[in-house]
Amino acid sequence: METTTENSSSLQRTLNLAVSLANMEAEVGNRLKRVARTVKMDGFRPGKVPMKIVEQQYSGQVRQEVLGEAVQKNFAEAVRAQNLKVAGYPRIEARPAEGESKELHVAANFEVYPDVVVGDISGVAIDRPQTVVGDAEVDKTIEILRKQRVNYAPAERQAATGDQVEIDYRGTLNGEEFQGGQAHGYKLVLGEGHTLKDFEGAILGMTAGESKSFELTFPEDYHAKELAGKTVTFAVTLNQVAEPKLPEVDADFAKSLGVADGNLETMRSEIKANLEREVKKRIDGRVKERVMQALLDATPFEQPRSLIEMEIDHLRQQAGEDLRARGLTASGDISLPANLFEDQARRRVSLGLIMSELVNAHQLQAKPEQVRERVNELAQSYEQPDQVLAWYYGEPNRLATVESLVIEDNVVKWVLERAKVVEVTSAFDELMGNN
Repeated sequence: METTTENSSSLQRTLNLAVSLANMEAEVGNRLKRVARTVKMDGFRPGKVPMKIVEQQYSGQVRQEVLGEAVQKNFAEAVRAQNLKVAGYPRIEARPAEGESKELHVAANFEVYPDVVVGDISGVAIDRPQTVVGDAEVDKTIEILRKQRVNYAPAERQAATGDQVEIDYRGTLNGEEFQGGQAHGYKLVLGEGHTLKDFEGAILGMTAGESKSFELTFPEDYHAKELAGKTVTFAVTLNQVAEPKLPEVDADFAKSLGVADGNLETMRSEIKANLEREVKKRIDGRVKERVMQALLDATPFEQPRSLIEMEIDHLRQQAGEDLRARGLTASGDISLPANLFEDQARRRVSLGLIMSELVNAHQLQAKPEQVRERVNELAQSYEQPDQVLAWYYGEPNRLATVESLVIEDNVVKWVLERAKVVEVTSAFDELMGNN
């Protein structure tokens, strides 16, 4: 086989391969003989099928296999000989033969990995949030936990914000009912924003047994396109008003949070520890995001299109599985537009190549003791940490996920040791996204 190489761009390569037809046909003949010794066919005993019939039935398939293996083998040899780092998969194309050629010519088109030179990040400023978890944050969390355990008791008064109401309603558009516009015994907590603001506003001040009709105009960007911007009429009957009853912060409340003896101080200590773990997780996440962006900004290079397309396919598959898991779409193939994932795929490909370069150049691989420490850290948020440890170490693929996290941590640490880290005070609510 003769091989030549063409460079059509900085990353595009073409290997021109020539396969000897004589060698290929000889191998086809050998394989057909092996097939003939075992093939079963009606009217013939095993191994007694005439060679001519075997050739008619199997020669096309065997010839494709032989050609594919020959091209694959010699492509691999040529890549090794020229020290090419192939990105993605090659695209094989047949080339027309010139005259009575004794060779079959094919072209293997592919991309190579770019040379990644990580830029200087010594002058980059990385903000690191600083957040204190004190009694006020613990108190606020306890209030959130109380609201999550709220009960509702019937109230003989007008409906107010925070109340749970039970209603019957019927909506009409131009005198006709529309899909999703009717319900009986529907429960709604006023002020939580689960329905349109004007719909809730019409219910405020009503009492049990009261009925009323009102008009409502749907927003122009309403998700149901047939109702967007339309004015409809609702007839509503309020069946019951129930006011919220929050649980007392007592031993029973502490036990409901997993504190076996109901001790309130123990409860507060555990809540504070959980908050501190979550704060650390949020801070680490923000710092990691800023480090990765700094690496991207400092290290421009051309990305192999083949890797971007592979990453897009991966992201599309993940998104489809997530939608199915949430029950937001029926089972089966989900066709999500590729352009939805283009930017994310480019970012992931770039970061993957940059991190690979840093890990190899500075020995930032995950060490066993680092992986163990990270698994222990992950296990602390569960009630039975030992079972979590056994789960991770019981399957190599699960541990590989943790190893990837450790590698990211090592890269972040490497960057922070060279960049300018700026400590910035951050409010608890802002960090936790409670605003």
